[in-house]
Amino acid sequence: MNRELPDVQAGFRKGRGTRDQIANIRWIMEKAREFQKNIYFCFIGYAKVFDCVDHNKLWKILKEMGISDHLTCLLRNLYAGQEATVRTGHGITDWFQIGKGVRQGCILSPCLFNLYAEYIMRNAGLEETQAGIKIARRNINNLRYADDTTLMAESEELKSLLMKVQMESKNVGLKLNIQKTKTMASGPITSWEIDGETVETVSDFIILDSKITADGDCSHEIKRRLLLGRKVMTNLDSIFKSRDITLPTKVRLVKAMVFPVVMYGCESWTLKKAEH
Repeated sequence: MNRELPDVQAGFRKGRGTRDQIANIRWIMEKAREFQKNIYFCFIGYAKVFDCVDHNKLWKILKEMGISDHLTCLLRNLYAGQEATVRTGHGITDWFQIGKGVRQGCILSPCLFNLYAEYIMRNAGLEETQAGIKIARRNINNLRYADDTTLMAESEELKSLLMKVQMESKNVGLKLNIQKTKTMASGPITSWEIDGETVETVSDFIILDSKITADGDCSHEIKRRLLLGRKVMTNLDSIFKSRDITLPTKVRLVKAMVFPVVMYGCESWTLKKAEH
């Protein structure tokens, strides 16, 4: 299954993580500033994405992606005959068939969703289009971590990418949440509408729990991380004041609970002298 996924998809893959995509976005922004190019981002938000994977469409997608009939048959049997009921204040509803959604907690679910999302991007023709960012003779127009999708281009051609992704997503039962979908640009940008709703343009956006700003300034994210770390320290205040807990244990707690919060994504920070 992994062989079918491109490098731009980092979600649930060995040796890849959220920090990779955060670093990639920051690096692209830095290079755009260096070469004085405008850059346009669209951060796509889906509505209940893992619950909307249509089983019948999933089996067809797996076949088209070259997954063996034997494996697809095993998966169909795993998902066959699923039923659910809902407990309400008036009692329990009748049992009903489940025809959508990947199984919660199943180790195969992330892989299945990645293939579902990859099918959308292939049908949207993102690999063939000229819209995107030109880096080392390669055109990059999207970065993904599972369903967290970032589209990018050097102009408002970005809108055409978004419309293609929106249409192909709709074809397989996934709906864009326009309230969660945002655009961010370092140059002039007009307002966009999708299905009668306006896509909001923002000056900063939190993606994969890291704050990205249109000007590429990392100071906002650094301050945010310090505040989050301080909040964790406050929650541990009673432990730090306790005389029953040894100093080495307190130090280990700080290293285990505070440092990861403060230093998350620090690999891609551009520090100023005042922030050192």
